[in-house]
Amino acid sequence: MTNTAETGRLGEELVVQYLRRNGFLIAERNWRNGSHEIDIIALRRGTVHFVEVKTRSATGLTSPESAFNAAKRRALLRAAAVYMARAGSGCEFQFDLAAVELAPDHTHEIRYFESVIESNW
Repeated sequence: MTNTAETGRLGEELVVQYLRRNGFLIAERNWRNGSHEIDIIALRRGTVHFVEVKTRSATGLTSPESAFNAAKRRALLRAAAVYMARAGSGCEFQFDLAAVELAPDHTHEIRYFESVIESNW
């Protein structure tokens, strides 16, 4: 990996492959509306999954999970609210986190956490 953008793109691609292998249908990738952005919107068993992807080099000092802070959670909630208002809100949804670590030998580890944010909608 040579820069942060390439690392992020690789992490998202690995997560898309992971989700497909685990029965998800990918509805959107890098969905944007103004300043709102959602990495992956996926569907499985009638539930919409808003997936935040955090990717880090395995040699780094912090874990990918640690980058999913309160500000990022609020931003994901706002983006999902905009998406649901445009797409219709007649379905179940949840917020998931995919933490990706990339090793120097080009292997990787994905840790997938479902329902990481409680919503009052």
